[in-house]
Amino acid sequence: MAEGHIQIEVEGSAIPHENTPLLKIPDQPQEPDLPDDQENDKETLLDKTLQRLDFFMYFLGFNQSTVWSFLLSWGVFLVIGVLLPVVMLELSNCPGCEKGQIKSFEIGIVVSQACLAAASLICLSHDLRKYGVRKFLFVDRYSGHVERFSDQYVQKISGSVRLLVLWVLPCCLLKTAREIIRIMYVHHESWWQSVAILLVFVFSWTYVTAIILSACVLFHLVCNLQIIHFDDYGKLLEREPDVIILLQEHARLRNYLSKISHRFRIYLLLQFVIVTISQFMTLFQTTGYNGIITFINGGDFAVSSVVQVVGIILCLNAAAKISHRAQGIGALASRWHALMACSAADVCPLRTSNSIGNLQAANKLGSFHTDSSESDLESLDFITAPTNMQLASYMSCYHKRLALVMYLQSNPGGITIFGWTVDRGLINTIFFIELSLVTFVLGKTIVVTPE
Repeated sequence: MAEGHIQIEVEGSAIPHENTPLLKIPDQPQEPDLPDDQENDKETLLDKTLQRLDFFMYFLGFNQSTVWSFLLSWGVFLVIGVLLPVVMLELSNCPGCEKGQIKSFEIGIVVSQACLAAASLICLSHDLRKYGVRKFLFVDRYSGHVERFSDQYVQKISGSVRLLVLWVLPCCLLKTAREIIRIMYVHHESWWQSVAILLVFVFSWTYVTAIILSACVLFHLVCNLQIIHFDDYGKLLEREPDVIILLQEHARLRNYLSKISHRFRIYLLLQFVIVTISQFMTLFQTTGYNGIITFINGGDFAVSSVVQVVGIILCLNAAAKISHRAQGIGALASRWHALMACSAADVCPLRTSNSIGNLQAANKLGSFHTDSSESDLESLDFITAPTNMQLASYMSCYHKRLALVMYLQSNPGGITIFGWTVDRGLINTIFFIELSLVTFVLGKTIVVTPE
């Protein structure tokens, strides 16, 4: 029996369980103790990855643990994200140009992007300041899972950073191409002024876009890290016959999902509301404008829409993925219960830390059906009738597993926003609501007159 993994009663006394059952895979030989320098290297790999991630968040202004960092973060955001683009719009305004930009369009886009970035800073900086990067990502060393999942944690974090770069870089290039094309049509007093305006626009846009997408990628990362534990729980069903341990582990996973939902629900709700308002204001402006909208005067609509839609897709994809993974646990448990119930070796294990006894009994059962060459009547002579104690043990295990399956099917868990589970049903609802709003706006702004 592995020490500290379970809780059993022995003559009225209880042995508390200190660690979760996923810390150690049963039925496998223990690895030899590594030297201290190798253990430190293994821990340092995750620590360095988290330190780089924390530094990147500090660079973008998410780390607001002190008063000075708070003032610096919001000061830089207001200057780069709000003040600079507004000043550049005033300097680059060309009312006499035939294909000049429409200032009201540009101001609306700057406001929508700034509001979305500000919501990201407010929500995520609060959680990072309160919990720290380790507890925020649920990779705290005291949770007991760092040793087993350290390599997978590093892979997920590195993959999230690559995902951020993969989306920020194309958006930056698209914005740069748009500003270059606009400069070719809207001339200023000198070329150096045009180049300066272009660089400032691109720099401000990249900074705000990085904040918006970083918040979405962080939520995506938190959900992907929990998928590691749900995948391991599916494997735990195959090797752990003790229902109490399975129930405790699922309760821990569901508690983590509840914490994630509680921490991100305001952010997700604000993001949906801001993006929806921004998109419909864009729709009102473009469809209600009497002139011709080109890539010169309305190109930022396309660029901002790409950023906002990508952020929404990242969040919905991560939330729906972890919700579906949590809901799929009930199907895995039903299959596990059916396989155990159909096996003649279905008896309560004497040892609750592993399932060697069940596996050996199942192997004997398989060999009996394979090697037996007698008729059915002759083979019945070799089968002993079950005793009352064995029958009671069988029924007890059956009802325990059935109770676990019913619990898992009734409490699937998932990412929720004030009680609404983010899954395919909610995504379809959001899609049809947005489609109805689009149809309403188009009906109010586009009028077909008879010739």
